Amino acid sequence: MFGEAFKRKYALTDRGVENTKKGTFWTVIVNLVVMGGVSILWLLMSGFMGTLTEGRALPGAAPMMGMVVLFVLLSFVTHLQQYKATYGLVYGEVRDTRIRLAEQLRRLPLGYFGKRDLADLTETIMGDVNRMEHVWSHVLGYLYGSYISTAIIAVCLAVYDWRLAIACLWGVPAAFGLLFGSRKIAARQSERMKEAAVRVSDGIQEALENVREIRASNQEERYLAGLNQKIDEHERITIQGELGTGVFVNAASVIMRLGVATTILVGADRILSGRIDFMLLFLFLMVITRVYAPFDQSLALIAEVFVSQVSADRMTEIYETPVAEGTDAFHPQGHDIVFDHVSFAYDEKEVLRDVSFTAKEGEVTALVGPSGSGKSTCARLAARLWDVTKGSIRVGGVDISTVDPEVLLRDYSMVFQDVVLFDDTVMENIRLGKHGATDGEVLAAARAANCDAFVRRLPQGYDTPIGENGARLSGGERQRISIARALLKDAPIVLLDEATASLDVENETQVQKALSRLLAGKTVLVIAHRMRTVAGADHIIVLENGSVAEEGTPSGLMEKGGLYRRMTELQRESAGWSLG
Repeated sequence: MFGEAFKRKYALTDRGVENTKKGTFWTVIVNLVVMGGVSILWLLMSGFMGTLTEGRALPGAAPMMGMVVLFVLLSFVTHLQQYKATYGLVYGEVRDTRIRLAEQLRRLPLGYFGKRDLADLTETIMGDVNRMEHVWSHVLGYLYGSYISTAIIAVCLAVYDWRLAIACLWGVPAAFGLLFGSRKIAARQSERMKEAAVRVSDGIQEALENVREIRASNQEERYLAGLNQKIDEHERITIQGELGTGVFVNAASVIMRLGVATTILVGADRILSGRIDFMLLFLFLMVITRVYAPFDQSLALIAEVFVSQVSADRMTEIYETPVAEGTDAFHPQGHDIVFDHVSFAYDEKEVLRDVSFTAKEGEVTALVGPSGSGKSTCARLAARLWDVTKGSIRVGGVDISTVDPEVLLRDYSMVFQDVVLFDDTVMENIRLGKHGATDGEVLAAARAANCDAFVRRLPQGYDTPIGENGARLSGGERQRISIARALLKDAPIVLLDEATASLDVENETQVQKALSRLLAGKTVLVIAHRMRTVAGADHIIVLENGSVAEEGTPSGLMEKGGLYRRMTELQRESAGWSLG
C-alpha cells in the first residue's frame, strides 16, 4: 500500500511515507475505539430493554461506569496520538519538501529555467506544496485509516448477520466508485484552474515589473482591464471546478446514505421472520452512524486527492528532472578553456555548431559577433550552466562535464551587464562573493572596485540596505558592487558579459579601472558588443550563426577585412550619428 508508487503519487519523502503510516494506524485505532463507545451504549440499551421486557436486573453501575471512564481515557489518548501523527508530523514534512524542492532546483542546469516560467515555479513551491500539505495532514491518514477500520468493522458485522452487513455497507463502495469514475473530470478541471492561476500570477508580476513602461505609454487602463479579465476567468474556472466536484461528492454521499434505508428494510424483514431481534437491528443502525461519519469526510477528501494530483505531478516532475552531476575532485593543470567541436541545441533549435577555440590563461579572449550568434551561450557552456550537446569543453585538461557544477564554479567569477543584487546591505551583497569573508576583506575588495567613494555617501555606509535588486543605487554603482564580489572571490577564470555597455562615460571609466585589477593574470572570456571594448584583447573569436567565422588578434582581423572589420566600421559610422 505504501510503496514507491504511493510515494511518487503523492510527492512524499521517505519521512512523509512513515508519517502517513502512523496517521493511518492511529486513525484505525480511533475509529475502533469509537466503535467501542457504540458497543458500550448498546450494552446499556440491551440491559434496559432486558429489564423492561424480561424483568432482568439492570447491569451494575460500577462496571458500566468503569467502561465509560476507560472509553473516555482511550478516546482522549488515541485522538491525541492521531492529531500528532497527522497534523503534528506533517509540518516537518512540508519543511522537508520545500527544502528538497529548493535543493533540486539548485542542482538543475540553467536550461531548465529557460523552459519554465518563473511564476509557474513559484506556484509549485508555494501553492502546490500548500495544497499537498492539506492532503498529507487531512486526507491520507484519515482516508486509508477509514478503509482499514471499515473493513475490520464489516467483518465483525458479518459475524452477526452477513445480510444486514451487506445492506449496511453496500453504499460505501458504490459511493467511492462514483467518485473514482469522476477523477479524470476532476483532474482536467484542476489543470484548468492551475493554468488560470499561473496566468493571473504572470499578469500581476508583469504589471509590477513594467509599471514604469505601462504608465509612460498611458496603458494603465487597458493593461488593468486585461488583468481583471484574467482574474475573472480564474474565478469562473474555479467556481466551475468546485461546482463539478461538489455535485459528485454530494451524489456519492446520497448513495452512501441509502444504506440506512436498506438496513431498515432488510432488518425489518428479518425481525418479522424471527431470524433476529430488534436489538441486533438497533446495533447495526448505531454502527451505521459511526461508519458513515468518517466516510462523509473521506468523500470530500478523496475528491481533494483527485484535484491535488496535478500539484503532486508538478512537484514530481521537478524531482525527476535530471540534475547536473559530477565528481567533487577538480584539479586542472592550469586554466586554459578549450572548446573542442562543441555543438549545442536549445529546445531542438541548434544554437552552436562545431565551435572550437582556446581561451588561454593570462590572456583576454573576446567573443564578438551579431546578436544571436551564440556569444552568451558559449560563456554559459564554459561555466557549465548548460551542458553541451556534442563535443567537449576542457579547463586545464579536465572535461567540465565530469565535474560537479558547484565545485567547478569555485574557479569562476562572473560579471554580467544585468547585475543581480539582493535586498540587503552593501556589505552583505559584496560578501556574497566569498562565504565567510571578513569585514576587512570585503572593504578591501570594495576599495579595489572603486566602491568606497559612493558607499561612504550612503546614510549608513556599508550597512545601508540597497533595496530590491539594488533599487537605491545607479547602474554604475550596482556594476561596481558586482565587480567587488568578483574581486573578493579572486577566482582564476573570469567571464565578462559586456560589463560597461550601459554605463555613462564617468561610470564606465571607474568600472574599467576596477576591471583592470580583476583581470590581471586570469583566464578572461569577454562577451563584447562594442568593438572598441575589445581593441586591447589578446585574442578575438568572431561568431556568426552559431559557428566560428574567424579568429585572431584585433589588428590581424582588421587586416583580413572580414566580419570583424565590417562590424568595427559600422560602429564607427554609428558613433558619428547626431540629432538633426
